[in-house]
Amino acid sequence: MPFIPHTPHETRAMLDAMGVNTLEELFDEIPPALLAKKLGFPGAALTEMEITQCLTERMKHSTPLLNFLGAGAYEHYIPAAVWDITSRGEFLTAYTPYQAEASQGTLQLLYEYQSMMTALTEMDVSNASLYDGASALAEAILMSVRLQKKNSILLPLTVSPFYRDTVHTLVKQQGITLLDLPFDKTGTIDKHALASIHTDDCAALVIPQPNFFGCLEDVNALTDWAQSKGILSIAQVNPLSLGLLSPPGNWGKHGADLACGEGQPLGIPVSSGGPYFGFLCCKKAYVRQMPGRIVGRTQDAEEKEGFVLTLQAREQHIRRAKATSNICTNQGLLVTAATIYMSLMGPSGLKYVASTCHHRTQQLLTKLTQIPGVEHVFSSPYFHEIVIRVPNSSALLKALSEKGIQAGLPLAPYYPNLENCLLLCATETKTEKDIADLHAAFLTVEAIALTQNHSGKNQ
Repeated sequence: MPFIPHTPHETRAMLDAMGVNTLEELFDEIPPALLAKKLGFPGAALTEMEITQCLTERMKHSTPLLNFLGAGAYEHYIPAAVWDITSRGEFLTAYTPYQAEASQGTLQLLYEYQSMMTALTEMDVSNASLYDGASALAEAILMSVRLQKKNSILLPLTVSPFYRDTVHTLVKQQGITLLDLPFDKTGTIDKHALASIHTDDCAALVIPQPNFFGCLEDVNALTDWAQSKGILSIAQVNPLSLGLLSPPGNWGKHGADLACGEGQPLGIPVSSGGPYFGFLCCKKAYVRQMPGRIVGRTQDAEEKEGFVLTLQAREQHIRRAKATSNICTNQGLLVTAATIYMSLMGPSGLKYVASTCHHRTQQLLTKLTQIPGVEHVFSSPYFHEIVIRVPNSSALLKALSEKGIQAGLPLAPYYPNLENCLLLCATETKTEKDIADLHAAFLTVEAIALTQNHSGKNQ
């Protein structure tokens, strides 16, 4: 959305106060020969994102990377105000808010964050926060085991392999069994395999939405199935997608029991593998088993509003085996940025970004599948990621990388049956020109022609 800091009336008032007639008079010491006669921008007004992209393209010696990677870390546009405010000293250098009398600003912000996350997920309670999305899923699983006093977890293969590795690392020494659930040709959980599972010792079913392939699971049916078996449902979600998709609290007849995920899409930049923050929400009945900080709103003796850490003592996370969790810190600065981002965007802004992401991905899929030898792998609906199969993925990725294009994640290292399959993502930062450039690059790289010829000879 556009941002104009001063109205004509305000500009006129400032000029009058300085005793000058026009803005140009403020710079009259600059020789006329040095002044740009024309900047060459399009005639139509540009948004902040568009003007930033335009200036980046015009920078000398700049070769911006065209990025279609996703797989858990997403390139979204972050309004300049988000980190301008987040970087203020009050937020940037604030200490852990154990002393409420000295930390009301931080505590109120965390409370507002929790309120926004519960509104976004339609859950009763949110914490503030966890390390990242992967450890948040592990904590949700441990929480389910404590609540159910059962030791098996249904963990679909459609959950990110990176998350699955983290979960395995964090729970393998605690006697917890992770039961794989395969996926079918739609790219979603195989319900026939689910029906054959013995659920007597199952504590929870993890339901990714969207899943690692970008596909949309049948969350209502899965949530109701879990409830019918006495199993808790853990929604592992992309928070930005909830601007468009049904929130976990509305899944099925009674909603998911827990919701967790990665908060990076909410105003956190993709920067050399981080930073991240995880979120965890649940129904009110389970709040005493929730790890991480929880901020409450209260009144002091003079009936003035105040904010405090609640339900958990400062030491509760460092009591080893007796602790609810061994997490001893959180990602407070990133939560601050996410809170400011959600405040600026509002419900309509989040919906617009999510809708634009989906629309761009539709355009991407349509363009690429027009190329001979490129096919869409899964038949289910998707959000902003898709899986395509190409004749020779390694040769294609290498050729495109040399053109400055990151064209997706190869899936074969994680799913051997998906050889030559790529996971691609398109967010609101991808323009129609970007998609056309990728399409043109697909057509022109030698790898496509060579692999098509090779495929034809084999036939």
